[in-house]
Amino acid sequence: MDINIHSTFLPHDDPDASLAFYRDVLGFEVRGDVGQGAMRWITVGPVGQPGTSIVLEPPYADPSVTDEERATVVAMMAKGTFARVLLDTADLDGTFEKVQAGTSEIVQEPTEQPYGVRDFAVRDPAGNLIRVQERR
Repeated sequence: MDINIHSTFLPHDDPDASLAFYRDVLGFEVRGDVGQGAMRWITVGPVGQPGTSIVLEPPYADPSVTDEERATVVAMMAKGTFARVLLDTADLDGTFEKVQAGTSEIVQEPTEQPYGVRDFAVRDPAGNLIRVQERR
């Protein structure tokens, strides 16, 4: 069986701020931007890896989600507990310097973890936790 991860979804509440973070800070390429206003689905991904993408989506667009559920999602996003993604890089310190130079909320500076990786953590503009680990 040959299965790959093609896309994963993260919520956003400010498409322009999210686009700036993923494109300008992390260096991802923009592969799609559909919709208008706050109702935009933005597909980004690492340069040179066209088969792997993150779709940034409005968290309240699914019609099957109730108003109460939307409120819970929005509250969890504000706390940074709703969604997360793990990225890796060959240059953790250089990546951290670039992220730190922006306006992103740094959650954890580069740290050698007891489980065998060196990583840092940052929140994207929507509050999603982004962990970046060093490729070994």
